[in-house]
Amino acid sequence: MPRLLHALTRRNTIWRGPLVALSASFCLAITLLPGEAAAEGRIRIAQQFGISYLTLDVVREQKLIEKYGKQAGLDIHVDWATVSGATAMNEALLSDNLDIAAAGVPPALTMWDRTKGRQDVKLVAALGSQPNYLLTTNPNIHSLKDFGPNDRIAVPAAGVGFQSRTLQIEAAKVFGPDKYQKLDDITISLPHPDATAALISGGTEVNSHFSSAPFYYQALAGNKAVHKVISSYDILGGPATFNVLYATTAFHDANPKTYAAFYAALREAADWINTHKAEAAKTFIREQKSKLSPDLVLQIINDPENDFTVVPKNTFVYARELHKIGVLKNAAASWKDYFFPEAQADDGS
Repeated sequence: MPRLLHALTRRNTIWRGPLVALSASFCLAITLLPGEAAAEGRIRIAQQFGISYLTLDVVREQKLIEKYGKQAGLDIHVDWATVSGATAMNEALLSDNLDIAAAGVPPALTMWDRTKGRQDVKLVAALGSQPNYLLTTNPNIHSLKDFGPNDRIAVPAAGVGFQSRTLQIEAAKVFGPDKYQKLDDITISLPHPDATAALISGGTEVNSHFSSAPFYYQALAGNKAVHKVISSYDILGGPATFNVLYATTAFHDANPKTYAAFYAALREAADWINTHKAEAAKTFIREQKSKLSPDLVLQIINDPENDFTVVPKNTFVYARELHKIGVLKNAAASWKDYFFPEAQADDGS
């Protein structure tokens, strides 16, 4: 019986305006049975919702892990689950209820940092480079210095998630390293769909949102008062990995054939997306049961800012800057310190 069961509950939050319909927002719960380390020939993978997880959607629909397992003479059983938030994923990973977790670069680096010398969690691969946009409806805001005490910035996980950590890196540059948390007081936790609805409708205390795709596309199209203040690419100095996959060293070392099949599947899926973009858009809609229009999904995939690749980009900026401000205790000498060897053959960063 699979130890990791699929999501049991789902809540749809859909806002419909005259021209824009927000995609569904899902609150998911997983049921975890007592864990046991996976044996060779089995892998348990969790992901979240969003276009940045398209590579996993392709791997799943095309059964690419099973394909590469058979090529290696191994029948691989794959358990898939959708888990809301990095905290639940990390608990499942460390209790041996999960083999592969997916989250933003900062939460993944936090796991590497906190498990060093114990479970030794490391990163497996990037899921692509996609920017996040800091949006606002306040016409007086054009930089971080312009935010005041009455502004409210919505992020999925205030203080600790990808968006908050990215803001903290920029705040350290703008206000000084000792004031990296300066914007935390006006940052609130709110799911992307709800924050997007707030920007489009206006009239709520939430007038700003550090937003990922597809939400910043919808907010910019849905309300002319919405404008971009800064993007994560601006903060990190260029295109940068958004979400990554990570695992314990025990799983990596004990399951070489299964791990190799998984990594090969990721590479094929990323290559396929870049040569079959219209089909990839349909895969996303099917696998995630998305309410987005196929045209919008294809627009996002075609956007040159979005690169579906397993090669890590600018992740070391996070490792370096988060160590400087004390979020990470361990200093990495390079990006290769926290990625497994399979990823190190690529020209990553």
